[in-house]
Amino acid sequence: MVILVSLVVPAAVAVWLLTAGRGLGHRAANAVATAASVVTLGAVLWAVIVRPTVDRAWVPSLGLRWQLAVDGISAPLLLMTALLGVGVVLHTLDRPPTGGTTGAFHACLLLVEFGALATFYARDAVLFFVAFELVLVPMWVLITRYGDPHDARARADAGGRFVLYTAFGSTLMLVGILALVAKAGTADLDVLAQGGRTGIPVGTQTLVAALLVAGLAVKVPVFPLHTWLPSAHTTAPTAGSVLLAAVLLKMGTYGLVRLPLASVPEGFSRVAPVLAVLGAVGILWGGLACLVERDLKRLIAYSSVAHMGFVVLGLASGTRTGLQAALFANIAHGVISALLFVVVGGLKERWGDADLRTARAAVREVAPRLGFALVLGLAASLGLPGLAGFWGEFLSVYAAWSPADDRPTGLFRGLAVVAAFGTVLAAAYALRVARTVWAGERREPFIEDSRDSEWDVIAVLALATVLLGVLPGPLLALTSPAVASLLGAAR
Repeated sequence: MVILVSLVVPAAVAVWLLTAGRGLGHRAANAVATAASVVTLGAVLWAVIVRPTVDRAWVPSLGLRWQLAVDGISAPLLLMTALLGVGVVLHTLDRPPTGGTTGAFHACLLLVEFGALATFYARDAVLFFVAFELVLVPMWVLITRYGDPHDARARADAGGRFVLYTAFGSTLMLVGILALVAKAGTADLDVLAQGGRTGIPVGTQTLVAALLVAGLAVKVPVFPLHTWLPSAHTTAPTAGSVLLAAVLLKMGTYGLVRLPLASVPEGFSRVAPVLAVLGAVGILWGGLACLVERDLKRLIAYSSVAHMGFVVLGLASGTRTGLQAALFANIAHGVISALLFVVVGGLKERWGDADLRTARAAVREVAPRLGFALVLGLAASLGLPGLAGFWGEFLSVYAAWSPADDRPTGLFRGLAVVAAFGTVLAAAYALRVARTVWAGERREPFIEDSRDSEWDVIAVLALATVLLGVLPGPLLALTSPAVASLLGAAR
């Protein structure tokens, strides 16, 4: 029942807020959403500890089942989603949404959490697809209705791009899933991972893997399918940006692990070099874009493209180290991006915009708490040792330098060099932002420092950023058994 509680509570409360709770004031709606997210967090934590399963018939005539479970790959993502579910609701306590009713806003946050948790629990390929798609509607509402109140046209454009790109990716992913299920005779992801794809010709596996990788690459996003992301981040409210970067993008990389990598490994090995090249290009492209980008929030969005490039490079390497690196980098980027978007979103609220060309007071002088969090997030983002961003990126480069035997070693070593150069670009744009926003002696115009619920969320994310950097062992140990079972005796 604990898995069902973690899903039913946010879904039921969201429906109530959309119907009977529409007339609630901001504080009351926030209290209801906070209670729901806290209960959900408790249920998820218990589910991660006891590892229960749900297996019930869904569409018996088609062999589809409600299959939900927890393992070392999904557990960190479930915990991060539930923790951020509490965080985004708490963050809005002192920030009533604009553009619609507060009940609908909180309902959208809970629906995104519900869909993400269902995606990470799912062990049936079709159920995975359905849960994945459930997240898109509430996120579209957050972007188009509750986004930047100053530019309705930008909201409409960002929402349109979001829908068009993700619908295209979903179509490719659905075709790939249906082809996989039809050829394998099962939608059970655990059976597929344990050899259920035996008998599928390598050519068919390659086609299925290509469809799945292409569809999920839109969600990650992988260069050049990333162009929907900067506009969505720039326009979305802070809570939406946090969920988009820390949860929705992780659903894409999680899908790459569960579907092509685990279910059709022979086909994925043929597609992997192309994926690795696109990941490395994304690292360079994202870093170069950050060096010239004028909008601070958009800059953080482009940095996500670069960081997700490290994740797909690790996945494409075909080694245990690479998969471990990708899973670690997934969580690290989720925490770091959440921290940066909370900080940058707060600065945008105080400034009125996020244009780096505008002369402003040095954040270190007028808002030292925000300044500290910004510098910490930037340092973690560039992969500074001792912070969360280091381990995933370092291990991804190492895995690319020593790929699996069926990968072209020369190509992957060249990509490892490119990725290493990407960390230099990350340092350059981090220093650029710090010099422009944080450094200096100017004290006007004055802005208020972080406090109350905003600071509580920032403090927790900052602590997680440090702990993941100093103590990477627990997370790596949590994912290691599941990685070993997926890749066997590979490095």
